[in-house]
Amino acid sequence: MTFPNFQPGRRQALAALGGLALAPLASQAQAQTQGFASKPTRVLIGVPAGGTQDVLTRAVADAVRSSLGPLIIDNKSGASGRIAVDTVKTAEPDGHTLLLGTASMMTMFPSAYKNLSYDPIKDFSPLINAASFELAMVVHKDVPASTVPEFIAWAKTQGPNGNKVSFASYGAGTPSHFLGEMLNRAAGLQMVHVPYRGSTPARQDLMGGTVPVYFDTVGGAITMQPTGRVKVLATSGARRSPPMPAIPTFVELGYKDVIAAAWFAYYAPAKTPRPVLDLLRAELTRAVNTREVRQQLLLNGMYPVGDGPDALVKTMREDIERWARIMKATNFVASD
Repeated sequence: MTFPNFQPGRRQALAALGGLALAPLASQAQAQTQGFASKPTRVLIGVPAGGTQDVLTRAVADAVRSSLGPLIIDNKSGASGRIAVDTVKTAEPDGHTLLLGTASMMTMFPSAYKNLSYDPIKDFSPLINAASFELAMVVHKDVPASTVPEFIAWAKTQGPNGNKVSFASYGAGTPSHFLGEMLNRAAGLQMVHVPYRGSTPARQDLMGGTVPVYFDTVGGAITMQPTGRVKVLATSGARRSPPMPAIPTFVELGYKDVIAAAWFAYYAPAKTPRPVLDLLRAELTRAVNTREVRQQLLLNGMYPVGDGPDALVKTMREDIERWARIMKATNFVASD
């Protein structure tokens, strides 16, 4: 059958031209992601090995091995994690070097440090907000206190307003640091801050009795409890932490301003090709939503989030503004 008088309409012609134009783009996208899993991907973590961030990334790595290939953890500690951030910032933007960024690195440090070497919004391509977490106040077993009020009463016997008591954090300018300062302000204490390069050395010194108190992640507190060398006095959320339901929050103890939570998110370098970003976002999101990963996170004091790039950037901007106000009000400037 023939249609001698048929003339293609404008809509059909544009559709045909559009299909021709999209064909090279589809081929280019396929070329950029084809064989991605054949090359390992390095995930930079800004603290020493053995922390909560390792737990998260190991769980995710197991879930994406078949689709993204091996994820290799590279613990690059130092400068409160800023060395890891700078390494990813300058890495080849091919999707094979990623950052597990923290709330402190990406939202607190812009106000905490003068002349920060990176812009958390402009220098990175956000992938997903993987997990959130709360913190816990953990003391050495020999501290003569089993509750926060007892600890405060004891601290005030250790020099004027407790200024002979030191508290550990997993880094200057981090939620761990600020939780200690919040308790100082709320309780009228002057405990001295001792910043560590990550959670692992801080935990070792707490359990060894070098420092009497450490504000750790809930996951870190969970790992220390079975040793019998520490006591967990409080957690920092608005409600009790599901993995530690017997431990009260600072809020319910009457310290309504002592509240802190943070998050872990994955980033690629800026200018990473869109098809590669789409692949990474899809697979990381799928991983965080698997039953196995969710169970691992909850067991270690983390809450699965899975927010995409738009929601993550919104959270970042809000947190940057909030921490800028707090640091301006307290005249805070971090130093390593």
